[in-house]
Amino acid sequence: MLRPAATPPRLLTLILLSGLAVVSLNMFVPSLAHIAADFGADYSLVNLSIAGYAAVTAVLQLIMGPLSDRFGRRPIILAAVFIFALASLGCVLATDVHTFLFFRMMQAAIVTGHAVSQAVIRDSAGAQKAASLLGYMAMAWAVAPMLGPLFGGVLDEFFGWRANFWAFLAFGLAAFALAWTDLGETNQHRSETFTKQFQTYPELFRSRRYWGYALCTAFSVGTFYAFLGGAPLTAVLLFGLSPATLGMFMGTITAGFMVGSYLSGRFAGRHAPTAMMVVGRAVGTLGLLAGLALSLAGVVHVAVLFGFCVFAGLGNGLTVPSSNAGLMSVRPRLAGSASGLSGALTVALGAVTSAITGAIVTADNATYALLAMMSLSSALGLGAAVVTHRLERAADPA
Repeated sequence: MLRPAATPPRLLTLILLSGLAVVSLNMFVPSLAHIAADFGADYSLVNLSIAGYAAVTAVLQLIMGPLSDRFGRRPIILAAVFIFALASLGCVLATDVHTFLFFRMMQAAIVTGHAVSQAVIRDSAGAQKAASLLGYMAMAWAVAPMLGPLFGGVLDEFFGWRANFWAFLAFGLAAFALAWTDLGETNQHRSETFTKQFQTYPELFRSRRYWGYALCTAFSVGTFYAFLGGAPLTAVLLFGLSPATLGMFMGTITAGFMVGSYLSGRFAGRHAPTAMMVVGRAVGTLGLLAGLALSLAGVVHVAVLFGFCVFAGLGNGLTVPSSNAGLMSVRPRLAGSASGLSGALTVALGAVTSAITGAIVTADNATYALLAMMSLSSALGLGAAVVTHRLERAADPA
């Protein structure tokens, strides 16, 4: 019989929980057309399994973080993983598109594994150590979306689209067993009631340091959303890349993120989070501005677009682990709420950035419009990092 854990989890457990939350977003994307055909539904309706899912995860992050502050990290993660597994079975057995979409939205509960795992790390480590650990965890955020669609496509080809959700069910049950046996409670300062918890929220919302960290995270990730919103269109309009070639080139920003995350794991424990943030944002911004300068000078080449986007990924890898650790350190007893609010802000801002980028990119301006949007988002993140660094150095009590 599986014994419930009573000690803090190993980092690998948190990496796997976080990775499952990330891979669940896009592993079955290659199957969207097959799902639409099977249910006899419009592709745009089936696409809600991606867009609607992302919207639900944004809302859930606002809820699950505070719940973990009130009731503890362990029960909230266990409940979320169980709901994910149950919803995966519902997707497998669905006989119409609306039932499928209902259970697909329920699968969004797994985002808790991402948001609350960060709070678990902050519970167990100081800000600098947490930034280092989050750097290693961030590598899973990069690897999972790279390998997920490949694995999902293979499953679909050999066993049909429902095989993806059988896999999700197996992953969910395995994750539940792992969390049950290794995820001991780390929140030792739970609020007595929601009323008392909500009474402490103004401390978080009034903190300039918190919003500095959160905005740095949101604008940093915004460069990636801008890339997603404009790169595919640019690749087709300007360079005529095939889907396979586009997929290879789009991996450049993810490769940069992996390298940056590894460097964060190595060096964030030795340097203040705000210092890592400023360096990361400077790397990302200067690299993108160099690419923008070349494109404005008339150097229009696929290597200019995707080559300089590597710096965006590298900068994010250096920045995001430290900014996430910092925002959860402003009010440590509200780490879950801080993580959830920041996650929702990041998704919302990212959606807006992606939509704007997709709207302004045309065949005439494709390269420099995309790089300009990415540079703007990165520069705003740099501004937030510099302001937060100054606030921390001044020991601002707010």
